[in-house]
Amino acid sequence: MKRVTGKFFKVLGVIVALFIILMLIPRFLSVINPGKPPVGYHFKALDLLAVGVGLERLVDRNPPLTDDIEEIKNIEYKNINGKPLQLDIYRPKNLEKPAPLLVFIHGGGWRSGQRSDYRVYLIPFAQRGYVTATLSYRLIKDSVYPACVEDAVDAIEWLYRNGDRYGYDTGRIALIGGSAGAHLAMLAGYGWRNTAADSATGKTYHVKCVVDIYGPVDLTTEYARNHRLVKDFIAHPCADKPELYREASPAAWLDSSDPPTLILHGTSDELVPLSQSELLEQQLQSLGVPVEFYRLPLWPHTMDIVQRVNDYCRNRMDEFFRKYLN
Repeated sequence: MKRVTGKFFKVLGVIVALFIILMLIPRFLSVINPGKPPVGYHFKALDLLAVGVGLERLVDRNPPLTDDIEEIKNIEYKNINGKPLQLDIYRPKNLEKPAPLLVFIHGGGWRSGQRSDYRVYLIPFAQRGYVTATLSYRLIKDSVYPACVEDAVDAIEWLYRNGDRYGYDTGRIALIGGSAGAHLAMLAGYGWRNTAADSATGKTYHVKCVVDIYGPVDLTTEYARNHRLVKDFIAHPCADKPELYREASPAAWLDSSDPPTLILHGTSDELVPLSQSELLEQQLQSLGVPVEFYRLPLWPHTMDIVQRVNDYCRNRMDEFFRKYLN
């Protein structure tokens, strides 16, 4: 019995040791490959475990406002039946000339989230000399497609008209979003129009570049059109309203005049498949539109809540903005 018990604990010890080594590999790879995309753990449970044991650190979702940044909150850009839709602006206090404007659009599956979710990007980029903005839009509980897209377009139109008032250069606007927010940023940046409206209008503003962080690109794919979130968003089965699924897809609005696009996507994303971003890259390349695509190995959806991933994404965005906004 003692011999069997000893063998059991010996095997268990080997298994535990191998597991610890496997958990340490992602951090080790980052140490020996600085500047390369950080490697993740593939499974959400392992991501949570890595955070729990201190291998990874989550971002501060509500970083404090620093003395050098001015916060202008609750600016109404639109009113729907008495309900105000608002945006917030962050700008350097020592701004001497109009700066590029970075507009961040939050995610949440079109049904949740709030504009303050992106303070983690808003304040650091304002500290780097940009003016940053974030907007609220109608969620599914308020109204289904195309409401939130109309709101995003209207917010950007408002920002385009008010550059002189807030000190940013309307000729240098970037749209950035994650997940559903990336979907809205792409539609607004690529020239979405509600073709079902009586008086369809396209955008009058000009966008210099777009950042797509794990956003859905084509809602007509089998996976997308059968997904509960997409069906709730469109509010009709694809079989009944296929034209809405196409109209709500950023892929449907791509052309050679589209702005340069940066794509950031985890290879283990189970909510928005990596193939969505691969499709976007292929179509932009075929149109001659500059595109940069960074695959983050073994990271799931919402990967940038991990500090190491967020740092990498911020650095890639900063390089991208320096290339296309200056």
